[in-house]
Amino acid sequence: MLFGVFATHSPESCPINNETSKETFLKLKEQLDTEMKKYNINKIVEFYMSVLEHQWIIIIDAIHAHDIEKLCIDTGIASTSIVKIVPLNKYDDIKQKFQLKKR
Repeated sequence: MLFGVFATHSPESCPINNETSKETFLKLKEQLDTEMKKYNINKIVEFYMSVLEHQWIIIIDAIHAHDIEKLCIDTGIASTSIVKIVPLNKYDDIKQKFQLKKR
């Protein structure tokens, strides 16, 4: 199942402005790759950033949102950001379900 992880931090805790956050950020990709093996996380599909909005968007293929929650804590994302984990569906999959219901 796909999940969107939306992590928003304040300008004060932004890696651009905060040395502790910068250290976490610079190690983040490597930590995600290592830590995800502990949980039922199949893949980090993509990792996007919106610098001026102070938001990270990570698309994760996982079994449970609780595992993603643990990942965000273990990697330090939760220490600097408000994290929202949202289940995602592909448009074509939902469209197909709607079409099947009509029959």
